[in-house]
Amino acid sequence: MEEEHTTAEQTREQAEEQMVNKAFEQLLQSYLESPHRKKIDKITKAFNFAKQAHKGVRRLSGEPYIMHPIAVAMIASKEIGLGSTSICSALLHDVVEDTDYTVEDIENIFGPKIAQIVDGLTKISGGIFGDQASAQAENIKKLLLTMSDDIRVIVIKICDRLHNMRTLASQPANKQYKIAGETQYIYAPLANRLGLNRVKNELEDLSFRYEHPEEYRSIKDQLAALQDEVDEQYKLFTEPIRRVLDNMGMQYELRARVKSPFSIWKKMQAKHLNFDQIYDILAVRIIFKPRKGEDEVNECFKIYAALDKLYTSHPDRFRNWLSHPKANGYQALHTTLMSKQGQYIEVQIRSERMDEIAEKGFAAHWKYKEGDNEPENVKITEEDDQLNSWLATIQDILSNPQPDAMDFLDIVKLNLFAKEIFVFSPKGEIITMPAGCSALDFAFQIHTFLGSHCIGAKVNHKLVPISHKLQSGDQVEILTSNSAHPVAEWMNFATTAKAKAKIQASLRRDERKMQKDGEEILKEFLSRNDLEMTTATLDKLCKMHEVERHETLLQNIGDRRILLGEKDLDELLQKKSSKGGWRKYVPFLNSEKKKDEDADKDIELMAVDKDFNRKKPLYISEENIHKLLFPTCCHTIPGDDALGFIDGRKHIIIHRRNCSVADKLKTSFGNRLLDVKWNMHKRMFFDATIQIRGIDRIGLLNDVTQVLSGQLNVNIHRISISSEEGIFDGQIEMRVHDRENVHDIMKKLNEIDGLKEILEVM
Repeated sequence: MEEEHTTAEQTREQAEEQMVNKAFEQLLQSYLESPHRKKIDKITKAFNFAKQAHKGVRRLSGEPYIMHPIAVAMIASKEIGLGSTSICSALLHDVVEDTDYTVEDIENIFGPKIAQIVDGLTKISGGIFGDQASAQAENIKKLLLTMSDDIRVIVIKICDRLHNMRTLASQPANKQYKIAGETQYIYAPLANRLGLNRVKNELEDLSFRYEHPEEYRSIKDQLAALQDEVDEQYKLFTEPIRRVLDNMGMQYELRARVKSPFSIWKKMQAKHLNFDQIYDILAVRIIFKPRKGEDEVNECFKIYAALDKLYTSHPDRFRNWLSHPKANGYQALHTTLMSKQGQYIEVQIRSERMDEIAEKGFAAHWKYKEGDNEPENVKITEEDDQLNSWLATIQDILSNPQPDAMDFLDIVKLNLFAKEIFVFSPKGEIITMPAGCSALDFAFQIHTFLGSHCIGAKVNHKLVPISHKLQSGDQVEILTSNSAHPVAEWMNFATTAKAKAKIQASLRRDERKMQKDGEEILKEFLSRNDLEMTTATLDKLCKMHEVERHETLLQNIGDRRILLGEKDLDELLQKKSSKGGWRKYVPFLNSEKKKDEDADKDIELMAVDKDFNRKKPLYISEENIHKLLFPTCCHTIPGDDALGFIDGRKHIIIHRRNCSVADKLKTSFGNRLLDVKWNMHKRMFFDATIQIRGIDRIGLLNDVTQVLSGQLNVNIHRISISSEEGIFDGQIEMRVHDRENVHDIMKKLNEIDGLKEILEVM
């Protein structure tokens, strides 16, 4: 029996050895097909080292761990086009973190450049952080710091994240939410900012798949059902285009681009649309090879002119990214044309070079050359000035770090997601700025001194305040005064990462001074009354003046917003109250059988202790829902995709998974997340709101209330409808059991004559 077991084990090991070697051979083949100088020995050495270091270790999926580094290296080589240094770094990226080898070992064996990249990819140990710190934010900060020296650090990290997302099914649900949320919040925008468009789309779709599985499946199924229709639409639309391009003598390729599930869902959420109302599912790409002696930009315009004669173009949907590429290097000409079937279709016109950059970003035109000490150096060309500018902005953020992890990630993300406009300096210099930026943002972009002393601006020779929003094509002159300095109100209209970082750094300096002044005032006040400044004293004063943090209390005392007096003394001299604990916080929860008479009474909330299993789902039922916290940022009701978050007091807060606060928590404190399932039995009622729009007519409101109250027996809390020029707009607030209840109501209302739009208000 033992001999049979040994034989089976040997057979399994041999099969795994063959699988690993086959994967590595495929990696080498991909590398050999690339234009890079062939350094097979170097890559093989890294593979053998990593294979030995990870020997005996398996992933949650059960496969040998070395398959993960090979897969990451394969993405770096085949899908992004990086060379031997990057491939070796990808193969070694988990060695320092997961084994006994050190960065010094890697440097001794593979050289300083690979060691630097591997160090940047190695997570900081979570043990050095306090309970309230965010290891996730610290690791992202470390990545960005190392990225400033070598951009390949973040590119390989994106490859690592892409493979982790492709294999996320083996993780428990709470880990899926953490990894998917972090991917959506940070890594997809990073991929976009580096021009890795295909990678960005896949990261977004995979995140969407795990965070909202039902919506993902629904959109995928609807896209599949439309496939034949889309294919026919593409064929009819492109046949005349092919004839035109053939007559022009162009060498070209036409591609259909179908909108991704995440992009469709995002548009549905942003514009309150149903799937049937999404009309830009299909787009067409024209990728051409410039004719000999012709400029590729001129060729793009010639193709556009030919198409404009063929189809009617939409005047407001023309985008020229040729003369001024996007900050991630993207170049193309976009136009939207009306098809013969009566539908608008976007057409993207690119050269082969532009298409390569659109898919592989800056990696498509990084240059490699022989160096004295490093055989493979990344050189950023003049074409990459935008990347250098972006890296400089990241360095500005890191030089003024946010003390709060979520604030830090917000500042970084502001810069990652920004769309660009082009504005001019007084001397006519073109400066790229994020859309929606203010004159103040522009001032900080030029120089920190200009921003810090900005009092106004002249935009197109007209005087405007510093809060003025800039438009593409504006000419901006900044006005300054030596007496001006950043104030808290500036944060309301500063949008760029650089401006916010500089303003907050200045405000923190002011706050530290105010806090110190407040501490002196409080000490003097307490000393006069024979009291000491203890934590209990500060807690009492915070509660009395309704502030959360000791630092805020001291700042308010320092700038005289809080004046200490007899009331404070009376509160401090009172005996400690025996009551304590959290208050029930379920503001939108209602029971049909019993009014919530105890809403203001202290209750015992569910607490997470050391025996609590965080890997198992938390089932919310009528018995425990009152022991959980439901914040007002997202009105979660049964049926919603939800998650739990363990706060600093070990209580559980329930958020919708797509809540903006939850997005930050997933990225900053992912280890505190819980998977949440609903186990409700339609015995409780919750607030829900729907919006209705349509054509006004006599009796419409009566029909709506008849369906709700008469047919569906819905408890209407409030209804408001206004009508103007034959179009009505209304909101209905009602009591429902769960989200399914809301969808049933919307489906029934959709049958009413005149109702054109029925939307959930989240």
